[in-house]
Amino acid sequence: MMMNLLRPSVMLPLLLMAGLALVPVIAVAAGEQFYISFFARIVIYAIAATALNLALGYGGMVGFGHALFMGLGAYCVALPAFFGFSNGWLQLLLTIVVCALAGLVTGAISLRTRGIAFIMITLAFAQMGYFIFVSLKQFGGDDGMTIATTSRLGVIDLGSTTPLYYASWLMLAVLVLWMAKVRSSPFGMALRASRQNFTRVNALGFPAMRFQLLAYVISSVGCGIAGFLLANLNAFASPGMMSWQISGELIVMVVLGGLGSVFGPLLGAVAFIGLEETLKLYTAHPMAIFGPLIVLVALSGKDGLTGSLEWLDRLVAKWSASKKEAGADVMAVAIDGAVK
Repeated sequence: MMMNLLRPSVMLPLLLMAGLALVPVIAVAAGEQFYISFFARIVIYAIAATALNLALGYGGMVGFGHALFMGLGAYCVALPAFFGFSNGWLQLLLTIVVCALAGLVTGAISLRTRGIAFIMITLAFAQMGYFIFVSLKQFGGDDGMTIATTSRLGVIDLGSTTPLYYASWLMLAVLVLWMAKVRSSPFGMALRASRQNFTRVNALGFPAMRFQLLAYVISSVGCGIAGFLLANLNAFASPGMMSWQISGELIVMVVLGGLGSVFGPLLGAVAFIGLEETLKLYTAHPMAIFGPLIVLVALSGKDGLTGSLEWLDRLVAKWSASKKEAGADVMAVAIDGAVK
């Protein structure tokens, strides 16, 4: 267990999580409150990308519809707040129920198809949600809604940046730990097997579609919770959160970090948002540089940033083995000399 923790592919992401936990403390000490909001956005998108990874990375379900659930989560904050309800627990419960039902309905329909048809149907559902909320002029329509009263979880006001940051960080930590457990669980192994060969999993007596549908619903709820947190961070909800561009960004984060890995979505979110914001400081056209960089990372290896860390694992293991071998040779020479 200790040896696994010392591997770069595990140790570096854990150090990253520890560093993220210290962001509010460092930002307050430096007098730079902006960084709390900035890294809160990274953590929230990491939650959404990790949730998507369950369906995309573990289950092989490539779709452009998960932005729908982020938007629904945001409106589960905005609409109750519009009518004067700011109880965060009720809003969170509403988010879970609405996103679970939406994921169940859209997933049950979409999973009857495969390949490009699945992509187009999930995209169609997201666009349906987008245009429905655009048409609700009494709730801001295309302009979105300002959230006057943010969610309150007991004494915790998610309208305050630091409590929101730690709530998001805690959610991410729980989700990553759960994903690590799921990966080696019977459900996780059957889900990953269905990605490799759907027909063979069914032939072995496992209901592959049920596993995929369950994964789709859970990932929908995870993205909904990310939308719930993002709405409180921005104090704003808009139909734009349901656009296919947001779904595309989440997919890029997962692929960039490493499909089907535990820490990949976190690494992808940090790299995607961090690099995007850094390039904005130096150029008025960041995507002209950012796009080719993503293509280069994708071409360099199918496992993304996680694959690079696993390559570092092998390098360290090889170096350690050579040191042990050299030490054994020295010991053998010393013993041989003593015997003679």
